[in-house]
Amino acid sequence: MPFLRNFSGWEILVVLAIVLLLFGVGRIGKIGGELGSGIRAFKKGIKGGDEEKPEEEKQAEPENK
Repeated sequence: MPFLRNFSGWEILVVLAIVLLLFGVGRIGKIGGELGSGIRAFKKGIKGGDEEKPEEEKQAEPENK
């Protein structure tokens, strides 16, 4: 992104401070948590091999003891 090269460290800090004042710590934390859970769900969906079997298939399988 070429427009990010024009910002210095201080300007980025000022923008982050303004975002913090507008949204507050609680809302930013909530957004971060939702973003993290979304990323985990996406990775789990991409992986796909760890899906649990539906209840019907679990009950149909005999137990090996």
